[in-house]
Amino acid sequence: MVGRDVVCHGRRDMAGQGGAGLIGTIAGVTIFLAFLLFAVQLLMNLYTTTAVTSAAFDGAHVVAGHRVAHHDDDALRRAQAEAEVHMRQELGQFGEQVSFDWSGSDDASIAVRIQGLAPRFLLPGLGGPLGFDRIDRTARIRREDVR
Repeated sequence: MVGRDVVCHGRRDMAGQGGAGLIGTIAGVTIFLAFLLFAVQLLMNLYTTTAVTSAAFDGAHVVAGHRVAHHDDDALRRAQAEAEVHMRQELGQFGEQVSFDWSGSDDASIAVRIQGLAPRFLLPGLGGPLGFDRIDRTARIRREDVR
């Protein structure tokens, strides 16, 4: 009989606390999901930046190569157009959303600048202050001239 009273007494104390951890649990899960979303955005931004940088160096290397007649403007424009097609293929679906700028090139080197909006997982307005809203990479390669 004594054991039964203790169990009943324990149940009466627990009866008033039902659902007390619900708000804390919801807050914890919300914070965890926010950090998870931030981590996904960070990883996608790093991957996209790496892919754009690689494509920019590949494209600039093709145009700066010794097979392009750098003194001929038409040949240089054709090489740039071919390099842009190659870079867009390298970037896949993201390549359709970027722009290429070759105006940084000079007599000694070829420069290509790739700009575009980064893929977004965060809510609108949160990516800008964190630096996740735009991708802007420039690759500069010295021209290869046949002697």
